[in-house]
Amino acid sequence: MSFLTPVTLSGRHASLVPLSPEHEAALIEAVKDGELWRLWYTTVPAPDAMASEIARRLSLQADGKMLAFTVLEASGRPAGMTTFMNADAANRRVEIGSTWYRASVQRTPLNTECKLMLLTHAFEKLDCIAVEFRTHVLNAQSRRAIERLGARLDGILRSHMVMPNGTLRDTVVYSIVAGEWPTVKTHLTFKLSRPRA
Repeated sequence: MSFLTPVTLSGRHASLVPLSPEHEAALIEAVKDGELWRLWYTTVPAPDAMASEIARRLSLQADGKMLAFTVLEASGRPAGMTTFMNADAANRRVEIGSTWYRASVQRTPLNTECKLMLLTHAFEKLDCIAVEFRTHVLNAQSRRAIERLGARLDGILRSHMVMPNGTLRDTVVYSIVAGEWPTVKTHLTFKLSRPRA
């Protein structure tokens, strides 16, 4: 059995279903909510690149390097995409990344619940030792969201990536390790029990 096997994860605010080419039209509609591809410090597919992005993720999934999900709101409407990526079965590590959500669901309980479902799967089903999160050093919104999860800063990879616009990205690396998971799980579950997660 592969380290990363397609699975559906369901919660009260969101569900994560295996990414499919059939989701293309709905994901194009989702990415237009906020014109997310225009953010220079992140990499979100433009509407005309959605099919190739779905194909790229599914190709990496076929190679055992990624597990790609479409994020659904409670209503069933697609809200974005997320993945387990940079899978390292031998060292039992994954990164949660390549995540984007339509603007109208940002800063709602949806992200907290998605991360809780992904982390639960990683630590309790995949028996991960650590789960990483990475983002652009200048992506303040993403950094705050990662820190709110309870992830800790590991460091900064300087001039780590060339962005589509040609600038160099300093990548901030965070992680949650297995010993921290019970406390992080309690924290995220508590946040979701409050009126505003």
